[in-house]
Order: sequence, then structure tokens, then C-alpha cells
Amino acid sequence: MPKFLKTNFRLPQKVFLPAILLAAFFITYFPVWEGLVLTWSRSDEYSHGFFIIPLSLFILWQKKNILARITPSPSAWGLAIIIISLLLYILADLAEISTVASFSMVPLLAGVTIYFYGFKILKECIFSLFLLLLMIPVPAQIYSFMTIPLQLIVSKTSALMASAIGVPIHLEGNVIHLPGRVLEVVQACSGLRSLISLLTLSLILGYFALKSKWLRSVLFVSGIPVAVVVNIIRVFFMILAFYYFNLDLTKGFIHTIYGMAIFFLAIIIILIIRGILSIWDTPIQPK
Repeated sequence: MPKFLKTNFRLPQKVFLPAILLAAFFITYFPVWEGLVLTWSRSDEYSHGFFIIPLSLFILWQKKNILARITPSPSAWGLAIIIISLLLYILADLAEISTVASFSMVPLLAGVTIYFYGFKILKECIFSLFLLLLMIPVPAQIYSFMTIPLQLIVSKTSALMASAIGVPIHLEGNVIHLPGRVLEVVQACSGLRSLISLLTLSLILGYFALKSKWLRSVLFVSGIPVAVVVNIIRVFFMILAFYYFNLDLTKGFIHTIYGMAIFFLAIIIILIIRGILSIWDTPIQPK
């Protein structure tokens, strides 16, 4: 067969078939995307979901030169992953488990990458795919399971701190009793809402600001204690504001401003941790 005919014969497989599959992907998962967009628009802790896909694509675009140097090595293992992912999606859709249905997109994209381009290409794309997981809401059951212990930790610690400086206080679970006032540490003050945003922030910051994968992981995990600490500080100052100044920081516009200030404090702490970790960071040696 003439060379130009061979080239034209391969073109559909390399270009048109992936394009068709991509279109099929968006059509198949349209209900999932619709649900995700609705969640992002209504929930403060998941509003960052709107930025995840553009950021993921930007990271892939930054790797375009690296990806261009890798010779594609398609693998049939990708087809197996595609089939399993689609079965997972179908079962999740029938069972109306939206989180699992959303999650199935990520291994499906990984399977498509392996099937058409191979594992080496997947290795370079793995961070962008992992980033997509952070746009998927945590299941309500897991959210509730994690919230209760965090509520108790924040309540107990902030109450102990206030008591240590002379504030008369009585704690019952997540309910804080003050003279003339009762404060309840609700789910929003547990730290879980800010935890999701801080984990996303620390993951992205680590990727762009640190070279070492180990230090990136440390920064990512640091989002957990930071979220708990800043919410302890948040409740602690709520107690002090009411007891000493009869100022209620739990309602209205001042509550919104106060919440923003606390989250800004969390960002500063994450940046400080990143600065400390950068001391041990070393440039990646060229291959």
C-alpha cells in the first residue's frame, strides 16, 4: 500500500475515533455534569469545582512538549478499565449513587488514555486526572461521619482554651454554655467545609511551588490540621467576642466577614508551611 494511503488509513483511528469517544463521553455523562454544576453553584465548599477542569487542562497544556516526545504505546489494559468504569457508572446510575457515578469518569479517562496512548502518557497525565477527584462532592454519609468527631474536637479545644483564660464556660457535646448565651458548634464550624477547599489549594500550590513529590504530599496533608486549627481559633474568638464585648459573630454580615478572615488566615498558614518545606526542596534533575 502506498505510504500516503497508509497515513490516511491510520488517521481515523488516531483522530476521529478518540474524537467520537470524547463526544460519547460527554453525552453519556451529561446527567453527572449537570448534577456537579448544580452542586458547585449552590455549595461554598465545592465552588472551586468550576476551576478544576480549566486548571487540569492547563497543566496538560504545560506538558505538551513532554507528551510530544513520548512514543504512544497503546495497551489493551485500557479497554478493560474502560469497560469496568462504564459498568460502575451504570450500576451507580441505577442505584442513584451520584458520587460513584461521578467518580467513574476518572478511571474511564485513564482507561481511554492507556488504550490509545499507553501507560507512559498516563504517567504524565496522572496529576491532572487526580485533580478531577477534588471536584466530586464527598458522599453525605461520609460527610456526616467525619463532621461529628471534628465538631467535638473543635468544641472541646476552644472551650478549654477559653476556660484557661478565665471565661466561665460549660460544655455539653458540641454545645457551649456561656453566661446569658448558648453557642452551638454546627457542621459549618467543624472544619470539614474549609478542609475540602484547603486540600485543593494545598495540592495545587504544592504542584506549582514545590519540586519534590514527597514535600508536595506533606503540604497536601497539612491542609487537614490547618483546617481544624483555624476553626478552633474561629470558635475561640466567637466565645471571647460574646463574653467580653457582647458581640455575636454567628449571624449576619459580620459572620460572613469573620468567616472570610478565618479562611484567609488558613491560606496564610498554608503559605508559611510551603515556605518552610521549600527549604528542603531541590530542583528536579534533567533526564
